[in-house]
Amino acid sequence: MTPPTGHDSKSYTQIIKSTMLIGGASVVNVMFSILRNKAMALLLGPEGIGVMALYNSIVDISQTVAGLGINASGVRQIAAVNGEDTTRVSEVVTVLRGVSLLLGAAGAVLLLLFSGRVAQFTFGDSRHTLGVMVLSLGIFFQVAAGGRAALIQGMRDISSLAWMSVVAGLFSLVVGVPIIYLLGEPGIAISLAAAAFASFVASWWFSRRIKLPRVRLSPRRALQETSTLFKLGVVFMASGFLTMGSAYAIRLIVSSESGLHAAGLYQAAWSLGGLYAGFILQAMGTDFYPRLTAVCEDHAECNRLVNEQTEVSILLAGPGLIATLTLAPAVMALFYSSEFQGAVDILRWICLGMMLRIVAWPIGFIVLAKGAKAIFFWSEVAATVVHVGLAWLCVPILGAAGAGLAFFGLYVWHSVLIYCVARRFTNFRWSLANRRLIAAYLLLSALVFGAFQLLPLWQATGLGLAIAILVGLLSLRTLAGLLPQHAFPRIIRPLLNMRGI
Repeated sequence: MTPPTGHDSKSYTQIIKSTMLIGGASVVNVMFSILRNKAMALLLGPEGIGVMALYNSIVDISQTVAGLGINASGVRQIAAVNGEDTTRVSEVVTVLRGVSLLLGAAGAVLLLLFSGRVAQFTFGDSRHTLGVMVLSLGIFFQVAAGGRAALIQGMRDISSLAWMSVVAGLFSLVVGVPIIYLLGEPGIAISLAAAAFASFVASWWFSRRIKLPRVRLSPRRALQETSTLFKLGVVFMASGFLTMGSAYAIRLIVSSESGLHAAGLYQAAWSLGGLYAGFILQAMGTDFYPRLTAVCEDHAECNRLVNEQTEVSILLAGPGLIATLTLAPAVMALFYSSEFQGAVDILRWICLGMMLRIVAWPIGFIVLAKGAKAIFFWSEVAATVVHVGLAWLCVPILGAAGAGLAFFGLYVWHSVLIYCVARRFTNFRWSLANRRLIAAYLLLSALVFGAFQLLPLWQATGLGLAIAILVGLLSLRTLAGLLPQHAFPRIIRPLLNMRGI
């Protein structure tokens, strides 16, 4: 492999640095998650986890609609402004914070008014109406928090974003679990609202550390800035609604076909499938997206950044996803309990889908950075139709595992679509290194998955572990060739001097 130039090495170092910051927070959150999920599984069981999943879907959809996408559009606005133009940034932030508070309040009131109908539609009865009413508080705090988090993300303060993630994870553990221990299932909604309040406090604390000049906006200027946020924000909102709506619809399909127990199994598999890949996907949104936005008019530079992000993401995510696919029963028992072993097959399908998601996501940011509203919206519509349609077809036949298969099918289709779209915008092509990497990791993932369908458990597990170890060493070796040695933590530098690395 050709050694990277100084410019390339610097870019790879930036990708690794931001990913490791978010990853470090994710490692801490994984520890919190092990304790929290274990406690929740023992206190609530699969059915209670199913209720929590549906509550989470209600919050996600309501927050997305109430926020009107202005937080995501605010990130783009702040990232597109020269970081030294603090006055201009302050104008965007002033409007963003004010509007997010108003939208959060409006969303909370609307969910409160329609809580009975939402509970009836979601659960088929009115027993959970009070819980939905409590969730309205969570809507206000989450939308308001997003207005402040947009400043941190737009300014690429990755360290603060990582700390916010840790605070949220810690709070969910030390406050959420005792609430559910004391109140049982009725405490689920209260714990979710409390977690949203913690996110708001954390976003307020870390955003105030970014010093911006005070500005006064005339009503006309404020209206112009608000209009700019809404124009792209509505598209983000529609996209988020489709994404969250499809997740909500699939949970309803699973629960209606197989009950809340099956919905809990699907939720457990979904959480674990995204746990390892999540920090990489989150790093893309927090650092890669603003960087790509800043150079989106330079197609060559844009394509280079996407290829670099793809390469690093696959090298970091591939070994973990293959290991999770291999050790799915042990992982499920560790994070939840023996009652959740029915989620193992779902988890394996989701791991395959996550591998494709890691490949497709960096390309998708080209559309976001370009601000191509129509293409972005209609690709999300198509993805929703494919995802829900596959779940509607597969769940009645395969049970909850059909929802995992639907997720994998979605990203088979979406990966092809988004690549064709990127070719149109920037004439994007995967680099030779990425083509080889993608083919190798996808084939190895499919091999491990197939082994568990055709071979005895011990043989499939042995094969999967051997592949995971080999892939891990290959990833480490390749990353060592992309980065200067000082970019690695001191604790692993001696490994880089080993023969072959």
